[in-house]
Amino acid sequence: DASSGEGLARKGQELLFDLLESAGTPTIAAINGFALGGGLELAMSCHIRVSSDTAKMGLPEVSLGVIPGYGGTQRLAKLVGKGRALEMIMTGTMISAQQANSWGLVNHVFPQEELIFNAEKIAERIKKNSPMAIARAINSVNAGFKTGVDGFEVEKKEFGNCFGTPEFIEGTKAFMEKRKPNF
Repeated sequence: DASSGEGLARKGQELLFDLLESAGTPTIAAINGFALGGGLELAMSCHIRVSSDTAKMGLPEVSLGVIPGYGGTQRLAKLVGKGRALEMIMTGTMISAQQANSWGLVNHVFPQEELIFNAEKIAERIKKNSPMAIARAINSVNAGFKTGVDGFEVEKKEFGNCFGTPEFIEGTKAFMEKRKPNF
């Protein structure tokens, strides 16, 4: 019934999708093959999405008499714009990796055999930076997409919270000494 369906969506969003999106540790979705329905909603919850050149993505739930219920209507519209999101959702159409890239749904498209290597390469670049600063940046960016939250105010607060931390001290010291920081 309606109440059970709402409860299912609420529980799924809170226990997995929202948790993944707000995680202080960066998440990268490597999309290979089909990412449809909940699979695409899971990928959209990640901070970065990369795709193989053969991947297909879509939210076909309307063909089952239901809508995307794990944040898909909201995250897709924020990523690709309202018109494109509504078209994808209302038609249930799959899009190619190349189209997903041009629309901003994925960050990069790689040949299938290079997908994981390149996802790991992005992760390695992230790992070189301050984990504390990355978590605060994630929080700041996410704040700008929340209703009733002033993302600029969150950014100012998080910027200030970085000062005086061991990672800030190490980062500035390394910069002054012209060396790589040791985070």
